[in-house]
Amino acid sequence: MATHNDLGKEGELQAQRFLQSKGYQILDCNWRSGKNELDIVARHDKILVIVEVKSRSTEHFEHPKDAITNAKIRRIVEAAHDYVWSHELNSDVRFDVISVIPSGNSFQIEHIEDAFLPPIN
Repeated sequence: MATHNDLGKEGELQAQRFLQSKGYQILDCNWRSGKNELDIVARHDKILVIVEVKSRSTEHFEHPKDAITNAKIRRIVEAAHDYVWSHELNSDVRFDVISVIPSGNSFQIEHIEDAFLPPIN
C-alpha cells in the first residue's frame, strides 16, 4: 500500500478519535453511494455532521482544507443526500472539514465546522 494511503487511513482514524473526544457519535466511516464517498458521518447535538478528512504529510504546498474543490463539494453533497434518504433521517445537516497533518509523534488537527454549504442548482 502506498504511503499516502497509509497516511489517509491514519488521518481518518485520528479524525474519528478527535470527534469522539468532543462528544460526537460516529455513525459511519467511508460510506459509499456509487462513486461518491463520505469519510465520516457523525451526530452531534441532534445535527447530522458530514466530515471530509484531508490528510497531508506537510502543508508547505497546499493546506489540506484547500484541496476541497467545488466538484468535490458537489460529490459530498450528493452522497450526503443519498445517506439521509437511505437512512430515512430528518435532521439538520452540517458539512465539516478536518485537516490532519503529522507533527512529530502526534498530529496537528484542525476542525472547521460549517466549512461549506451545499451549492444551489
